[in-house]
Amino acid sequence: MKITKIVITGGPCAGKTTGMSLIQTAFSLRGYTVLFVPETATELISGGVAPWTCATNGEYQKCQVRLQMEKERIFTYAAEGMDAEKILLVCDRGALDNKAYMNNEEFAEVLSYVGANEVELRDSYDAVFHLMTAAKGAVKFYTTANNAARRETVEQAVAVDDALIAAWTGHPHFRIIDNKGTFSDKMKRLIAEIASFLGEPEPFEIERKFLIAYPDVRLLRELPHCERVEIEQTYLRSDPGEELRVRRRGVNGNYVYFETRKKTINGMKRLSMQRRLTEEEYLDRLKDADPARRTIKKDRYCLVDGNQYFEIDVFPFWKDKAILEIELSDPDEEIRFPKMLHLLREVTDDIAYKNATLAKMI
Repeated sequence: MKITKIVITGGPCAGKTTGMSLIQTAFSLRGYTVLFVPETATELISGGVAPWTCATNGEYQKCQVRLQMEKERIFTYAAEGMDAEKILLVCDRGALDNKAYMNNEEFAEVLSYVGANEVELRDSYDAVFHLMTAAKGAVKFYTTANNAARRETVEQAVAVDDALIAAWTGHPHFRIIDNKGTFSDKMKRLIAEIASFLGEPEPFEIERKFLIAYPDVRLLRELPHCERVEIEQTYLRSDPGEELRVRRRGVNGNYVYFETRKKTINGMKRLSMQRRLTEEEYLDRLKDADPARRTIKKDRYCLVDGNQYFEIDVFPFWKDKAILEIELSDPDEEIRFPKMLHLLREVTDDIAYKNATLAKMI
């Protein structure tokens, strides 16, 4: 059995309800048992529990995050007992959505209340798909009439959309679906992005890599849609033609762990399979580390620019350059590089700039 837990999030009037229906149809046909965790905010507000009825906004957020986490535990428990090989657990918003509606002090109190840290909450989901509000680029379709819990003006909807993107920035698999083309086009892109992540029909990733001048990291840290993540990556003994690695990913002492197996198909297209590890499994896998390579340590800056999600890897052994990566759903997709970065050249096919090679250079 494989249970994959994803989040469908987005600003007000983004098309989540329609998207959920399409996900049910599309992935049931692909052999998945599709389960949906309903939107917690709508349930609570419709039942009379709201930021304006609770003692404070912070108290309301404690209720919402705790109920969200408990619902996800129940759905996961139920899924584990089902007679199914592939289960797609779809969360109509996730725990980090709440961060967009709190200040830093309230968010810290919520984390303490539920006994979790931000890395655990954010990276407990396998992937996050953000549907951009209609208030950005499709204003004539923005309405509050189809959701009793929606109260935002167009300007407020844009602000909420931005805050939600900022809340999820830093997740290893975060995709933004904008309003380009028709609404039908938007929904097709959502289904295509989910299918690509799930590896349907095969788990390919399309990645392009660029060498850039050493970035202004102080500026990056100040950007609302940029999040720093610490990564330690260790390569394991593997068969010829394959790359096997384990990774510790997080910040401030809070980490999650992954094992990844990759096989190159061509320059930017690779077969990629990833699974989450416990800390104990991660430490055990380190015993099989490739003695010819040392552990790569780097700071990764996850940056949202427009609707594209960039990853900037800053290594301690370089003072004049860094690596910029972007995952694409289509190899011909146009890349719009952030203006604050100075592009040197593309190195997608240059083996000298692969992490496995850099591990030999340290």
